[in-house]
Amino acid sequence: MAERKPIESWLTDMDGVLMHEGVPVPGADAFIKRLKESGRPFLVLTNNSIYTPRDLHARLGRIGLDVPTENIWTSALATAQFLDDQRPGGTAYAIGEAGLTTALHDIGYVLSDSEPDYVVLGETRTYSFEALTKAIRLINDGARFIATNPDETGPSAEGALPATGSVAALITKATGREPYFVGKPNPLMMRAGLNAIGAHSETTAMIGDRMDTDVRAGMEAGLETFLVLTGLTTPDQVDRFPYRASSVVDSIADLVERI
Repeated sequence: MAERKPIESWLTDMDGVLMHEGVPVPGADAFIKRLKESGRPFLVLTNNSIYTPRDLHARLGRIGLDVPTENIWTSALATAQFLDDQRPGGTAYAIGEAGLTTALHDIGYVLSDSEPDYVVLGETRTYSFEALTKAIRLINDGARFIATNPDETGPSAEGALPATGSVAALITKATGREPYFVGKPNPLMMRAGLNAIGAHSETTAMIGDRMDTDVRAGMEAGLETFLVLTGLTTPDQVDRFPYRASSVVDSIADLVERI
């Protein structure tokens, strides 16, 4: 394996890496503090499209993690940027929360249920039968189907919650149309994030807690990858995947000295 260049920029997942079920992971505050003091470019990424970066800044701040708004990159932002590149000034029927609708508004998209260019599916805790029915009919009538991320479940204190990937499967079953997923593990989200901070793949590392999204996306985007064992992928699962992380560490606390 070719020797990698020194790490100059960092991308890190949020849930399972910096926090777990609303509680900061030990060492996360020191990691963020060291990043900010170093002046190195960094982004905190999340496949969750519910919240705007401002919302996430406030939520992280409440648990003692001071992440500037401009250092937060969501699947909603990546999806909006993708649509802006594909069809500037288009129209979309969006199922999601403020994180998604705000991102679409910010790129100049009009939200409409009248012959939209796209149906865009994001995360929400209030999926309605009426909205799903509308989405299915619009896709059948020719709207292109986009989803912010493929995660099938999300975490909660009570257990797993159905997430965007599960709802997308329902729509696919009803329409026969597969969505284009923008979020991880699509390396498109990583490359867009790199561009946002002026970073280069050969000198950037990705930290994640999931082999199937974080590590895969980082690997396919050409980044050095670190798997932390504070989230969804457990030690006994690591070797089951046909690809590997560059390094496996117990938690983000083990990476503070790498900055």
